[in-house]
Amino acid sequence: MEEIFDVVIVGGGMVGSAVACGLGGSALKVAVIEASLPMPFENDQPHDLRVSALGIASKNILETVGAWDGVVGRRLCPFRRMRVWETAGDTEFCSDDINYPELGYIVENRVTQLSLLERLQVFDNVELICPALIDKIDYYPGKPSEIKLGDGRMLSARLLVAADGAQSRVRQAVGLGVTSWDYGQHALVIYIETAYGQQDITWQRFVPSGPQAFLPLTGHYGSIVWYNSPDEVSRLKSLSDEALKLELVAAFPDCLGQVVRVLGTANFPLKRQHAQRYVKSGVVLVGDAAHTINPLAGQGVNIGLLDAAALAEVLVDAVKKGRDISDLAILKRYEQLRRTENLKMMTVMDAFYQVFSNNLLPVKLLRNFGLGLAERILPAKNKLMRNAMGLEGNLPKLARGQPIL
Repeated sequence: MEEIFDVVIVGGGMVGSAVACGLGGSALKVAVIEASLPMPFENDQPHDLRVSALGIASKNILETVGAWDGVVGRRLCPFRRMRVWETAGDTEFCSDDINYPELGYIVENRVTQLSLLERLQVFDNVELICPALIDKIDYYPGKPSEIKLGDGRMLSARLLVAADGAQSRVRQAVGLGVTSWDYGQHALVIYIETAYGQQDITWQRFVPSGPQAFLPLTGHYGSIVWYNSPDEVSRLKSLSDEALKLELVAAFPDCLGQVVRVLGTANFPLKRQHAQRYVKSGVVLVGDAAHTINPLAGQGVNIGLLDAAALAEVLVDAVKKGRDISDLAILKRYEQLRRTENLKMMTVMDAFYQVFSNNLLPVKLLRNFGLGLAERILPAKNKLMRNAMGLEGNLPKLARGQPIL
């Protein structure tokens, strides 16, 4: 027997579960399909390799849907300062300059996901279907979509939400195309123990081979992101922990502090991808299913959570007005709110990457001048800071800390 839902969200990761929490308590009947639950969190376990720098807008979203307490009750590392530099150019941002206690928070992705999944359990109108594998997706323009699960269960969805990542099966099933290209670099993520105690700064230094970044974690721990050519990343990844530690000491600046131990590594290619459209009748893309962005400033998860907040607001508003949530005109409102903002962020990150990856002398002089200028012109510097925190642009209500129900 087919089960009928207003909204079926494919993917219960951070963005998909944020959409569900945003719709929690509404008049919509919602299902979230997720292949497997994340491992439970234990306070004394090592940090995960996959972490994100959540901006203030993302914190507001999580707080307003009731998931932030779950993050705070597990583990997070606030940071107040952010430094960017190369050779002669240098600028440091501090939350005190714009009267905020923090610029953001380094949080393990699993902690954010667990907190959201925990929160959606309290909503009577939301069902988490997990573990579940999708056997087949049938999309009918102008009619409800049908999803057949591996156990034979059949779901009907007035609105199908693709929150199933960069290789989105939903996006492919409904025929929404993407534009993509590789940056020709890989990022090596290295989990380290340092001699320094817990730090309140995240930094990024630019060298000819690519950026070097540091993200603080709780206690004497940190996450290093080392951008380099695929061959060099492969070589570094193949080293023993002790040999990799020596490479870090040789290549990274003194402000990294003494590296006590290398505790884990992971690597991934840098790729940009953007859906040519975010919506069709009865279908909508969010998060990585809609866009993947250069991780340079850690904005991927932040813009995905803004997608989730905007979509939840548009759908709740449509229900209040008695409109059909699968109507293309309704869904295009979400696309108009988010596609331009996301493209803007992607373009800025691309420009930043190209300028700082260029070793031509005029470009080097220009970027050093730009960093020096940013340090001296406070209004411009503060606006850059607010952008990084997700506090500029056309923000959804949840990102401003305002409820939508």
